[in-house]
Amino acid sequence: YLRLCAAGKRKKVALTACMRKLLTILNSMLKHNIPWSYSPC
Repeated sequence: YLRLCAAGKRKKVALTACMRKLLTILNSMLKHNIPWSYSPC
């Protein structure tokens, strides 16, 4: 979100992009029955 805002995206557009990315990750996890694993960058 912060990276997109810093790149000049409007806040609502950046938030929507982050929500979409999270939803696609969660949908894939449910589809393949994979538990969440936290791995910091």
